Amino acid sequence: MNVAATVPPPNSVKRSPFGTKLLLSEDHPLCPGCGHPVALRVILEVLEELSLVGRSVGIFGHGCSAMMIGQMDVDLNLSLHGRAPATATGVKRMLPDRAVFTMQGDGDMVSEGLAEVLHTAARSEKITCFLLNNGVFGDTGGHMTAASVIGQRTKTDLTGRKAEEHGYPIPISKLVASLDGVSYVARASVHNAAGITQAKRFVRKAFEHQMQRTGFSLVEILTMCPTGWVSKTADGPAYMMETLGQQMGLGELKDSLAAG
Repeated sequence: MNVAATVPPPNSVKRSPFGTKLLLSEDHPLCPGCGHPVALRVILEVLEELSLVGRSVGIFGHGCSAMMIGQMDVDLNLSLHGRAPATATGVKRMLPDRAVFTMQGDGDMVSEGLAEVLHTAARSEKITCFLLNNGVFGDTGGHMTAASVIGQRTKTDLTGRKAEEHGYPIPISKLVASLDGVSYVARASVHNAAGITQAKRFVRKAFEHQMQRTGFSLVEILTMCPTGWVSKTADGPAYMMETLGQQMGLGELKDSLAAG
């Protein structure tokens, strides 16, 4: 059957009237109360506001964040576990005028791909990495990650992380900020309206650093995972700030433009 190009398909996805036209649907495939879709909306809004939509490329890692790749109208690539920074490096070197970013969970970036992000940062690759950190492997059963904080519970350990048993969490943003060649590092949260506003400001600054080619940039965004924490949906934001938020803190860890 021939259909005119001006006529939308009968089962086309509805676009969200909220926030950004890059979001293809008001629905998402993740659990109720998940903070990942909020973080995604913030990033898409910034791409639009900075007029980077037509020149942006996103590289997604495996995990819950990868389940959102069908939700946005952006050029994307799905990489192997933990390898998003390496893939993004190749894209940026071939297309240096593009705004290249990665989106990974803490399981993907900190547990499976720690070497990748550290080496990418140390090389001062001009890309921006976004870490959606909920301290749990939400996509593969709810076990703790290298970023789970002390006392934080997950489905597979309801008593919470213990240093004597599991070791201490890896403070990835702090590690990255300590490296030469890194231009911007910040940690935000999406637990409330003020946190979302701060997250958006940090995301904008990270992209601005990339487009000015000042160095590598990373924004860690704390996100809720009530399912992985065995919490009620409504209790997710509070539990996150009692655990991840309290032990890690929010704010900018490094800003070479401000320092200069």
